[in-house]
Amino acid sequence: MNKLFTNLTFQVLVAITVGIILGFVAPDIAKEMKPLGTIFINLVKMLIAPIIFLTIVLGIAKMGNMKKVGRVGGKALLYFEIVTTLALVIGLFVANFVQPGANVNLQEIKTGDVSEYTKEGQEMDWVDFFVHIVPENIVGAFAEGEILQVVLFACLFGFALASFGENFKKPTIQFCENLSQIFFKIVAMVMRVAPIGAFGAMSFTIGNYGLKTLLPLGKLMVSVYTTMALFIFIVLALICKIYRFNIFSYLRFIKDEILIVLGTSSSESVLPRMLDKMEKFGCSKSVTGLVIPTGYSFNLDGTSIYLSMAVIFLAQVFGIDLSIWQMVTIIGILMITSKGAAGVTGSGFIVLASTLSAMNLIPLEGLGLLLGVDRFMSEARAITNLIGNGIATIVVAKSEGEFDEEKNRIVLEEMRNKSQTEVA
Repeated sequence: MNKLFTNLTFQVLVAITVGIILGFVAPDIAKEMKPLGTIFINLVKMLIAPIIFLTIVLGIAKMGNMKKVGRVGGKALLYFEIVTTLALVIGLFVANFVQPGANVNLQEIKTGDVSEYTKEGQEMDWVDFFVHIVPENIVGAFAEGEILQVVLFACLFGFALASFGENFKKPTIQFCENLSQIFFKIVAMVMRVAPIGAFGAMSFTIGNYGLKTLLPLGKLMVSVYTTMALFIFIVLALICKIYRFNIFSYLRFIKDEILIVLGTSSSESVLPRMLDKMEKFGCSKSVTGLVIPTGYSFNLDGTSIYLSMAVIFLAQVFGIDLSIWQMVTIIGILMITSKGAAGVTGSGFIVLASTLSAMNLIPLEGLGLLLGVDRFMSEARAITNLIGNGIATIVVAKSEGEFDEEKNRIVLEEMRNKSQTEVA
């Protein structure tokens, strides 16, 4: 029994449940719990930049072969583009088939102010995105937690370090490894308060938005959740089967991370742990260090499904019939805009705003219809993104011969034994 109470999965589940109950019974008190979730996410965010930097530098320096680094990066980006495009197409198909916005009464939905998002959405384009990848200064990139900027600098640093002889590289690599272990130790300390963060975030969500907000847009929510579940257990499961690993074993291995993301609605809250978990699962440090951070900006499977379904939903609400070519255009626009807003606060609305601006068919004010329900769908987006990034890492590692099958077998066996012991 003591083992059960000290289990992180159990603690987070209890925290989420208590948060939902508090938000429903005492919404005013629940709203005041928001700082608990914010503090936890900030604790994790402060570790993301240095951990990504150290992981990538160590991966590239140890890999040594610069052609291999480029090949791994190229494979990852190609995989990201194929899978996210597939997610966009699936989202469009399901939204057109289910038609969640066909019978929505605009008078029943509480709209919100989206001027902040529409302004940023109209200003954002892919040129700005690529310019933004290059930081004005390194300290600023780390201070602001700009993942892609840190990735770029880490790659350059790793390439430079790899070009030196062993006498120079060895002590630098050893220093980075020691520093990395310290940061992961801090991550372990921070994760002890994960249940408190999950409780605070969930309490605020339910207390602030209320379950009644879901009713008018219930069909959209059910459609989005169902589509993402089908994407995970059919599309991603098929990819897992092709590369000869079991999706259910993988999901059990990252169950703690999934629950933390469920409670906090942020996949960033487990980024450092995913780097560590994927290495333990069998992926090499070099592949993990390149694929996971890049995937957080380019491999947004859940976000892609949500965005395509949201555009079709708004078109249906306003009675706009989209042609096949217009839908193809939507996919093309989203392939660009979904990358352009990666890592930006409120990125879902910014991407939607930029997409609607480019289409010039659906009123931007329609975004206000989604404000109340968006928070409840963000968990599904974040969890799908998280699962997809882990699978992408395994796929690239296996394709490069950088996956340790024996290590994977041992860790899964240990996981099964641990589960049996806890049940007993």
